[in-house]
Amino acid sequence: MTITVYVPCDTTALSLGADRVAQALELAAAAQGQEINLVRNGSRGLFWLEPLVEVQTAQGRMAYGPVEPEQVEELVAAGLFEGKSGHALYLGDIEQHPYLAQQQRLTFARIGITDPICIEDYLAHGGFAGLKKAAEVTAQNIVDEVKASGLRGRGGAAFPAGIKWQTVLDEPGGQQKYVVCNADEGDSGTFADRLVMECDPYMLIEGMAIAGLAVGATVGFIYLRSEYLLSEKMLNEAIRRAEAQGYLGDNVCGSGRAFRLEVRLGAGAYICGEETSLLESLEGKRGLVRSKPPLPAIKGLFGQPTVVNNVLSLAAVPYIMANGGKAYADYGMGRSLGTLPIQLAGNIKQGGLIELAFGVSLRTVLEDFGAGTFTGRPIKAVQVGGPLMAYMPENQWDTPMDYEAFAELGAGIGHGGVVVFDDTVDMGEQARFAMEFCAVESCGKCTPCRIGSVRGVEVIDRIRAGENRDNNLELLEDLCETMVDGSLCAMGGMTPFPVQSVMKYFPEDLMASPRQVEA
Repeated sequence: MTITVYVPCDTTALSLGADRVAQALELAAAAQGQEINLVRNGSRGLFWLEPLVEVQTAQGRMAYGPVEPEQVEELVAAGLFEGKSGHALYLGDIEQHPYLAQQQRLTFARIGITDPICIEDYLAHGGFAGLKKAAEVTAQNIVDEVKASGLRGRGGAAFPAGIKWQTVLDEPGGQQKYVVCNADEGDSGTFADRLVMECDPYMLIEGMAIAGLAVGATVGFIYLRSEYLLSEKMLNEAIRRAEAQGYLGDNVCGSGRAFRLEVRLGAGAYICGEETSLLESLEGKRGLVRSKPPLPAIKGLFGQPTVVNNVLSLAAVPYIMANGGKAYADYGMGRSLGTLPIQLAGNIKQGGLIELAFGVSLRTVLEDFGAGTFTGRPIKAVQVGGPLMAYMPENQWDTPMDYEAFAELGAGIGHGGVVVFDDTVDMGEQARFAMEFCAVESCGKCTPCRIGSVRGVEVIDRIRAGENRDNNLELLEDLCETMVDGSLCAMGGMTPFPVQSVMKYFPEDLMASPRQVEA
């Protein structure tokens, strides 16, 4: 009897030795005369258990992890191919693991289950149902479903996706329109975009094709982070297969409407995550921020109406179209509807991907899923939403993860990355890093960002050196206000947020020299 064994093939699993584990399993099976069907699935997002090996049994998929290549022989001897529990790495039915069982996976329902580039696998698990439905209705019907879902941009600004799509749809026909996916994932602690592209790439392809049908766009581009070489390989192969099956091309799902898709590598600059800078780069120019208006929805790529959405926004669309906007809007709270892919990183014991309905508290995420710090020391600060967001002290962790609730605190959810710091962190150094990061990554177009960030590093250095602290603290406050109010885009406009949060919640670290903090 042939036994199906699953070993993940995404970047995280590969970096931890998944290929060598897969090879060891094949050798062990051959030595036993056991035939196995080795499936290279995507990661389920339980990164602290990678490489995670699963074996299909009559009782479900039994898991073992984290597995090192040297442990395969002893695992097989203990009954791995039969799904037995005779080894310390045995985890049982992985679907029942608390980390997974407590989630609400809508967007990430398939990751870890399917072979990412097997189109038959995708179809067997509900794939392309949304696109098939979209092919049978009008463009306005599609946009109305997205509006009803309450889907907001998952790239940081949280702008309602349906309104953006409506704007592009309402632009006069007869002109070229585009759908652009921002896959230049660069925020600290984020990897959900990469998991979509490496573990369920057809979902992104389907979401972009639906967007194309919705707004009358016939061409789409995935602007991919240049370091994501495995994502590029997976996407290109998935696009090729989708075209061969009629899910892309001149006649999408028999609708008579065309949509073609290409992957373009990014420029390796953080600023190209800003949508107008991304469009400049995609046009082959230097990634400089554009002034708005006009909005990209009206004059975007090559001056044409363009939908620009993040990977997670577009990846949510197939579920919405397949199940209806209301089914998605039934999750969440207030104006933050649906689910949020949360990425746990930094000094955390159980790092990985969590998908939960908006409204869960940050403390629940940190304690029930993250299980505290990796070092076992108390958590001191948490940064949610990337390097331009505020550092949150302990008295804010009971805040529900909701765009408006976080905004009231001067914080943000952004792309959903959660980076944890224990009590040994030097928050003064983190404040300095925010300004230094902006100085390095600024496109240089506007003075508050280009010059303000450089001056910010200098002022923080003077404060930490004890030079005229009162005056320099006042100067730092004024500088932050100038950057917030005067910068052309969020790069300069949000860089002060982490600095201001350190000034407000961790002033003793800002006032102390690095040596004092370490002591």
